[in-house]
Amino acid sequence: MDIGTKIRSIRNRKKITIAQMCEGTGLSKGFISNVENNNTSPSINTLNTIAEFLKVPLPYLLLEKKQHMRVVRKDARRMSSLKNINIEHITTKGPLRMMITESPPGFAIGEDEPHAHEGEEVHLVLEGKVLAEQGEDSIIAEEGDSFSWNASVPHMVKNVGDTKAVILIAIYSDTRLDELI
Repeated sequence: MDIGTKIRSIRNRKKITIAQMCEGTGLSKGFISNVENNNTSPSINTLNTIAEFLKVPLPYLLLEKKQHMRVVRKDARRMSSLKNINIEHITTKGPLRMMITESPPGFAIGEDEPHAHEGEEVHLVLEGKVLAEQGEDSIIAEEGDSFSWNASVPHMVKNVGDTKAVILIAIYSDTRLDELI
């Protein structure tokens, strides 16, 4: 873990000198230097003091680089298709995936063969009209409506409108989602 480099980076970005940090935290210049150079590991209490002074949440200092915010610019989104659905991938990695799907009138997923996988799903209809079914539950959802379910139970979504259906879908799963979409 590279906490010291992160602390130095935050301090420099906020244009705070080591002297100001010493005064604000009560820590010595040598100690702060050792922390920033990763020569010593501060206690949680000391990290909390530093985090409060820098006005950042303590957990942020403990995150690994790969856990930091990920950005996917609109023009850099990965596009794919599954059967007759166009998929725009909004997120890249991790257990929470988001995508925008676009399907033509009459198209359904899960109608001919059961569609199920690990995880939880939330759907927000952005355009169009869809029929969503899971077990005995059934709903017609239109623009602005949302529905969610445990995706391990077979489910079906069908565009029952006269125009394309556009749906924002979020899926949370501990399993590898690339295999699902």
